[in-house]
Order: sequence, then C-alpha cells, then structure tokens
Amino acid sequence: MRVSYAPGYYAPIPEDHIFPMKKFTGLHRYLLEQNILNAADVIAPSMVDMVNLQMVHSSAYANGIMNGALGDKKLRRLGLPWSKRLAIRSRLAVQGTINAAIMALEDGIAGNLAGGTHHAMPDFGEGFCVFNDVAVAIHVLQQSMWAKKILVIDCDVHQGNGTAEIFKDNADVYTFSLHGEKNYPFKKPPSTLDIGLPDETGDKKYLQILGDALDKIFQDFSPDLVFYLGGIDPLETDHYGRLSLSLNGLKQRDRIVIEKVVGEHLPLVLLLSGGYAPTLKETVLAHALMYKMAKEVGY
Repeated sequence: MRVSYAPGYYAPIPEDHIFPMKKFTGLHRYLLEQNILNAADVIAPSMVDMVNLQMVHSSAYANGIMNGALGDKKLRRLGLPWSKRLAIRSRLAVQGTINAAIMALEDGIAGNLAGGTHHAMPDFGEGFCVFNDVAVAIHVLQQSMWAKKILVIDCDVHQGNGTAEIFKDNADVYTFSLHGEKNYPFKKPPSTLDIGLPDETGDKKYLQILGDALDKIFQDFSPDLVFYLGGIDPLETDHYGRLSLSLNGLKQRDRIVIEKVVGEHLPLVLLLSGGYAPTLKETVLAHALMYKMAKEVGY
C-alpha cells in the first residue's frame, strides 16, 4: 500500500494549540515501526500547482495563504497561525491527496498521511482546514478524465461543509457525511446524504446506521473512485467528539467502510481528517487503525 507523506507536513504552531500538528510525523514513524508500511511505499509529494489549487479556491485566497496576506478576520476563522511553512505544508498535503488518488486508481487502495480538510471553502479556510484537498483532487481527476463519478465518505464527527458546498451542483460527486448533529459547523450546507447523530450515540447504533447508509449509497450511485475521510473525533475521549465511540467501535467503523469499498472492487483513498484525542500517542494509535485495517482487508 503506497501513501503520500513528506516531512514538510509538519509546520510549527504554538505548543498549547489544540490542533495536533505533530500527528503527521508521529503516524508516519509509527506505521513504519509497526511494519504496516514499507519505506519504499512512502511517496513524497511536491506542492500542488497553483493552477490546480485555483480550480477550487479563489486566486485571492490562495495567494493570500501563500503571501501571508489574509488579514486577521480570515486568520481567526481558519484557526491556525499563519507561517510560510503552514502555507507550504497545506500545498504539499493537497498534492498528497491527488497523488494518493492516482495511486489508488493504479493499486486499488492508497492513502495520504494527512488530508481530509473538508471545512475549507473556495474563498476562506475554517476549522483548521486551509485548502480543501478532496475537492481539488476531484477536480483534477475529472478534468484529466482519470475518473468521472466520485464518492466521498466522510466519517469525521464534524459535517463536511466545505465539500458539500463546493459540489452542491455536481451530480457526478456524491458527498456522504455521518456526523454529530449538534456539533460544528453550526451552518451545514446539504451533502448528497447527511446523517446527523445525537450526542452519545455509541458503537452499536453508529455502526448499524453506517452500514445501512453505505448499502443505500451503493444502490443509488456507482462511483469510479471513493475517498474515505476517517476522522477519529467520534471517539469518546475526543476533545470535540461527543459521539462516544470506543476504540474498538472506531476500528469496526473503518472495517465496514473498507470492506464495503473493496467488496465493490473500487479504488479507495484513505485520508486522516480530524481528531483531538487527549495525547499525541492516542491520536496516532487511533489514526493508525485505518491503515492497519486497509492492510488486513485490502486488495
């Protein structure tokens, strides 16, 4: 299984910031140490070309990120302090998702050890999401005719508002979001299918709802490629989550999604999305479950 990763995925932010920036390097190291990945299968992306980035994002916003000229209001909405290294890491991660999609088309399954930044809108970023990597990747794939019909399975606890908004008029992109109903974002543009769950849903109900939803989606839509945003923030221990999934429940969630897509003989792209566990170690272990499951179930 090939994955995208570069040391530049890390950009320094204040130590007391809630966003776990060190998870990218930590996950990469852990997956290699556990022989879940081989070093030869880790492919370093370059920065996404600005022309491709601007298929989704306005030139004013994209250039504002690169030049540090966003202004205080947009920076507050983004939630991350600007630096040149943050701008670079954001472009690296977008290309990482594009590359992972191409590798998935070739191999059946691939991942990006970042990505899933689903809150980013065309003209601004929010919720720690600078650029919408999935949206850019889909536009590149469709324009290049590598894939036409795309399914986005978003199991982050927060609804994928940016992705939903960007593809609201694109019938070839099916956006599915399974999230906490009362959680951020409080304005939720409609996805193709949204399922908002109550606080403290728990493993059994969550997994049943997910399985039923996937059955329905694949009856209604026949994609060429699937993106899976496997956010770990539904965990009971998550700072923001509130859906009360156990670690085993999260593992079974990943199994259900991966087995379903593999069973349909479709290429699958794995993306991290969000997660705010109490410690970096817990964050890394939870994110690693998706890759363990992919190695176990994969093609």
